[in-house]
Amino acid sequence: MSKRQVLLIVNTASKCGFTPQFEGLEALYQQYKEQGLVVIGFPCNQFGAQDPGTNEEIGAFCQKNYGVSFPMMAKIDVNGKDAHPIFDWLKDQKGGLLTDGIKWNFTKFLIGTDGKVIDRYAPTTKPDALKADIEQALAAK
Repeated sequence: MSKRQVLLIVNTASKCGFTPQFEGLEALYQQYKEQGLVVIGFPCNQFGAQDPGTNEEIGAFCQKNYGVSFPMMAKIDVNGKDAHPIFDWLKDQKGGLLTDGIKWNFTKFLIGTDGKVIDRYAPTTKPDALKADIEQALAAK
């Protein structure tokens, strides 16, 4: 890729109370992808077993129900000894409230064009609330 990008990395689940955030994440992707935003979903089954399907089932669910067109990775762990290295790095860069561990599905990390984590957002933070930070990160290119 020739242009530098802003990344929004999210641990996702298809059977969670926050699952409707897929719609907002897709809206952000559609609004800002031409400017360099890439949303990347990492399915995770560590919280209440809320993403039990196969990678194919998860991808089909996200596309059918929420029109997700942003990249969805293979299912991973985000905490513990088997945590994916990217989430170990993200947690190291931006710890959470009281603990650095990921507390639930739809924790979001915004990464600037310089590869540094700009911020970490709680699962309760709706995607729409990230617009100002995304615009600022894209403007810094």
